[in-house]
Amino acid sequence: MQTDKERLERFEKMLAFAEEQYAAAAQRMEELKTQGKTKSATFRQYMGQKLQYQSVLELYGLFGLR
Repeated sequence: MQTDKERLERFEKMLAFAEEQYAAAAQRMEELKTQGKTKSATFRQYMGQKLQYQSVLELYGLFGLR
């Protein structure tokens, strides 16, 4: 059985991971955008990842955890 402290640490770790992944996808999209590759499959994959992590972060915010 996990303690409240352990559970909180896991939530914090997940939040940090989601924030890092969101930032990385946004940065990579900007790099591709400056190269004029906004219609590439890679750009669209990063866009999907960014939207996915944005949704996770919005859920954290909805519950006052961010």
